Amino acid sequence: MPLKTISDNYKLKQNNNMDKKIKNHLGIGALVSMVILATSSLIFANIYSKSIEPSSYRSFSVSGEGKVVAVPDVAQFSFSVITEGGKNIGDIQQENTQKANRAIALLKDSGIEDKDIKTASYSLQPRYQYFSCPVSKNSSAKPCPPPEIVGYTISQTVSVKIRDFEKIGEILSGVVQSGVNSVSELSFTIDDRTEIENQARQEAIAVAISKAESIAQAGNFNLGKILSINENSFPVFNQYKTLGIGGSEDFAVSAPVIEPGSQEVSIGVTISYEIR
Repeated sequence: MPLKTISDNYKLKQNNNMDKKIKNHLGIGALVSMVILATSSLIFANIYSKSIEPSSYRSFSVSGEGKVVAVPDVAQFSFSVITEGGKNIGDIQQENTQKANRAIALLKDSGIEDKDIKTASYSLQPRYQYFSCPVSKNSSAKPCPPPEIVGYTISQTVSVKIRDFEKIGEILSGVVQSGVNSVSELSFTIDDRTEIENQARQEAIAVAISKAESIAQAGNFNLGKILSINENSFPVFNQYKTLGIGGSEDFAVSAPVIEPGSQEVSIGVTISYEIR
C-alpha cells in the first residue's frame, strides 16, 4: 500500500476520534445545561410560591376558647419513708425497706394495681457533725477539723394513684399506721384528658368561627379560606393538700373525708382567615 494512502487513513481515523470527543463534550455540556435549567426552575418556583404564601393575603385573625367541666377520676398522693441511723448503711436500708414494703403491701391489699404504684425517688445522704472553732484575739488561729460523718439518712418516696375514691381516706390512714413518715401532695386529676380536650377544642373552634362570621358581616366582606389554626392549652390547677407527718394519733384513728371536686379543662384557638 502506498505511503500516502496509509497517512491519509491515519488522518481520517484521527479526525473521526476528534469528532467523537467533540460530540461527547457537547453532550456533557448539554446535560449540564439541562441540570442548571432545572435547578433554576426549582429556585424560581420556590421564590414564586413564597411570594403567594398566606402572608401576602389580606387576612384577619379571631380567637375562641372552649371550656369543659369534668369530675376527676384519679387521686394522686405520695408518701415517704425517712430512716436515720449510724454508719451501718445495711441496717438503715433494711429498716427503710421493711417500712416501705409494709406500706406498699397495704396498697395492694386495698386493690391498688402495680401500674399505679411507682417509686418516685430513693436517696442516701450522709449526716455530718460540724465543729465550732472560735478564734480569740489573744490566741493564734488553729486549723478547724473537717466535718465528720456520724451517720446516714435514707429517704424513699413512692407515688400512688387511687381510682376508687371511696377508699382514699382508708388508704391514707392505713399507710400512716404502717410506719411511713410523711404523706403529702394529695391531688385529683383526669387520667385520660383526650376526650374532654376534644370537646373543649370543638367548642373553641365553633366560638372562633362564629366570631369570624360576625366580623365579616359587620365589615361587609366575605370569608376566604382558613390560612392557619393555632391552639393554646391552659394548665389545670389541681387541688392538693399536705397531710402532715406520720405517727399522729388523731390522723391514725380516723380516716379523713376527701372530696375530689371538679376541674375545668380549657383550650383556646386562633384562626386566620383570608379576606375576599
